[in-house]
Amino acid sequence: PHTAWPSLHVAGTNGKGSASAMTERALRAAGLVTGRYTSPHLFRVEERIALDGQDVDSAVLTGALTRVFAAVDRLVASGALAAMPTYFEVSTAAAFVVFAEAGVDVAVVEVGLGGRYDATNVITPVAGAITTIDFDHERHLGSTLAAIAGEKAGIAKPGVPLVVGDVPDEAWRAIETAARLTGAP
Repeated sequence: PHTAWPSLHVAGTNGKGSASAMTERALRAAGLVTGRYTSPHLFRVEERIALDGQDVDSAVLTGALTRVFAAVDRLVASGALAAMPTYFEVSTAAAFVVFAEAGVDVAVVEVGLGGRYDATNVITPVAGAITTIDFDHERHLGSTLAAIAGEKAGIAKPGVPLVVGDVPDEAWRAIETAARLTGAP
């Protein structure tokens, strides 16, 4: 389902949610039917998935999760999937199913953790963004700004523009290198 709609991909340490919300709102104001995927949620999992600015309906989410879990069960039984997916992977897949079935014109997808190995990184967006870089999730992303930036720059795709916010020089160099090696302008 992740290929059924154009997307924008947003990574970074801080500001991902705000950038995603503002971008989605601007696209909606331009008359597009939008989807938005963010994490974490505050009160209800439905908050992670928005259609035209509104949290996804519980019944719609339940239907998408039913389809995702059916696919997981088939893949595990066939041996094509060696391990059960994580909560984030399942919720990401469900969001992508919701967007495909709703026929969104565009979805703004926020990275959960890092970028390179994030479940959202299966999309090929029309543009990507890295908002900020600071020390976060060092156990998973590395202990230097360059290492963290390199993980977040893992969303860079060949030929896909990558917009970068105000980041420290060490992070900029890592992002610039990743973009150059990937072919992301």
